Amino acid sequence: GNYWLGGSTRTNTSSVKMTAARGEILDRNGNALAVNKTVYAIVFDKVSMTKDTQNKTILQLVSLLQKREESWIDELPIQVNSAGAYEFIPGRDKDVAALIKHLRLNNYATAEQCILQMKKDYDCDGYSPNQTRAILSVRYNMAISGFSISTPYTFATGVSSDTVGIISENALNLPGATVEVTTIRDYPDGTVAPHVLGTLGAISQEEYAEEKKQGNTYSLDNLGGYAYNDSIGKSGIESYFEKYLRGTNGLKVIETTRTGAVASSTVTQSPVAGDSIYLTIDKNLQKVAQVSLANNVKNAQDEGKRSGGKGADCVAGGAVVLNVKDFSVLAAATFPNYDLNQYNSNPSYVSGLFQDKTKPMYDRALVGSFMPGSSFKPVVASAALQEGYITASSTVTCHRVYTFWKDYQPTCMGYHGTINVVTALQKSCNIFFYDTGRRMGIDTLDLYAKRFGLGQKTGIEINEGAGVLSSPQVRVNAGGVWNGGDVVQAAIGQADNSFTPIQLATYVATLVNDGTRMKTHLISKVTDYNRDKTVMQNDPNTPTIVDHVGVSKENLDIVKRGMRAVAGPGGTASSFSNYGIAVAGKTGTAQVPPHSDNVVFVGFAPYDKPEIAVAVVLEYGAYGKYSTAVARDLFDAYFLGKTVDASGNLVFPAKQEPTTSGTASGASSGAALPGSSSSGSASSNTGRSAG
Repeated sequence: GNYWLGGSTRTNTSSVKMTAARGEILDRNGNALAVNKTVYAIVFDKVSMTKDTQNKTILQLVSLLQKREESWIDELPIQVNSAGAYEFIPGRDKDVAALIKHLRLNNYATAEQCILQMKKDYDCDGYSPNQTRAILSVRYNMAISGFSISTPYTFATGVSSDTVGIISENALNLPGATVEVTTIRDYPDGTVAPHVLGTLGAISQEEYAEEKKQGNTYSLDNLGGYAYNDSIGKSGIESYFEKYLRGTNGLKVIETTRTGAVASSTVTQSPVAGDSIYLTIDKNLQKVAQVSLANNVKNAQDEGKRSGGKGADCVAGGAVVLNVKDFSVLAAATFPNYDLNQYNSNPSYVSGLFQDKTKPMYDRALVGSFMPGSSFKPVVASAALQEGYITASSTVTCHRVYTFWKDYQPTCMGYHGTINVVTALQKSCNIFFYDTGRRMGIDTLDLYAKRFGLGQKTGIEINEGAGVLSSPQVRVNAGGVWNGGDVVQAAIGQADNSFTPIQLATYVATLVNDGTRMKTHLISKVTDYNRDKTVMQNDPNTPTIVDHVGVSKENLDIVKRGMRAVAGPGGTASSFSNYGIAVAGKTGTAQVPPHSDNVVFVGFAPYDKPEIAVAVVLEYGAYGKYSTAVARDLFDAYFLGKTVDASGNLVFPAKQEPTTSGTASGASSGAALPGSSSSGSASSNTGRSAG
């Protein structure tokens, strides 16, 4: 008894969390997208870091890493400008608000006031502005991370072995700084699907408070809970599948003497790694989509600059490829893009992303909503055929001007003469669809468009946009009145219509799937960390059915014939005429004043036995040939093995390049809407739509 009593007065016991390895993210074939890499980390130990030495230790380490061009964890939303003054970093409003709240300052506090308060709190005087900012950034992050004996603070990760050697040699001059082996997120190619994978970051005060409310904070009774210094998924798969990826932390008990020396260290519970997630994404197809979008956005820009006309303002686009068998997402690409490796290691890079006016972090494929133009016409044709407003042999005569109303006469691209629905789709005749839409009405059009999944979320596992569908419930003009002119504009994909690329791809997949809409999804399966045991799976042989559009196979086949004609001689996507695989599709051009037109291509292949559906949107792309060119690259990648070489160029495997001829051409139209108040007038000047 006396022996143990003496020991208890000579030592203290602390329990230290052992962080579990995060689950990894892979493509459908097991190719690595987000994995773990073993690295060195500089960790601060509260036992050895005294109040008198910590600022000096921090500054020495910051100086060392800066000299060696290595990064440290820097979350302070304040920078030193060229004049040596402190200012908030643009685009960091949430972080600024959290800082001000932590310092208990007025909501309108300036960056200078925040620095003054922190200098007082952290006893930081006698340094230059840049040195002061560096010390305060670390001290602030230590505070919000709950730095204590039981909660060490990670100052930097991914430190080189040479730097580790320097720190070890100078250990006596860096009290409290230790080097540990840990794991960090690593991306073999950080530019592949960053919007889908999502980001990781330190848990915020608000997130911690929410987890605490849910009873999910770290304690000896809840090792899987969150601690102040934990990381958490912030967006994408990292966020929405946090509970699978996270794993369960372990526990280590450390005994220290009265002098602070470690007497013993015992692992009482080993950490359990998180689950690994297989996406439905095909890594090669995703890379091809990203490169093709970048190439064709640039091509549209260059043509606009050369001609001094439209397209010069094209800076963005999105593309989605679906497997029509089960509606799994094979690619979901956005341009402009960003690099997750840079995002996680370079604070100035992140700051640049937030300030970039082209919004590289905005997901155009899943969240971006675009007016579809004539790519919406197959929906109109399907509904009209099923409801009996037209048949396969019904005709409308196009003289370029729609003369149903005297005071409002929207126009078409050309003089198409007397045509049926197949030719109307092939030529993208506005007159045919003006007349069909007017007779059918907005209620019927709305009913079928919803069944195709337009204007509503697809149900994909991560964040997506809902888009807007022209409907009786959604109206841009005062009073919510649908005039005849509004209806005819909705029938050519204008009016209120605005859809995400993933909705467009889902609608095409539904059409070629004989009208059965499956749940669009990104997850193939979830396994344990070692990939031996399947935890959850989306079986491609038993997909989840969401809806049936209520259109007969016979009528859908008529629409598909029209879409096949679009990709044939005389169609608005005739560049596919001599393509080795039978493609069917629909082009679209939509006015978005004061910018250049959006250009859209939706399609599927092969025509007789469809395997994939694609949707491509170039924002302000102006020329339909460029959205069609992206689709062609996607078909090339899926069917012919086109890939991206080490230099970032699109190439075919040896002897695989198809021998085809023809150039891509897109159509545009000219139907500017005059202002009018009669029953035939369009109450919103939404412009035109064409092939």
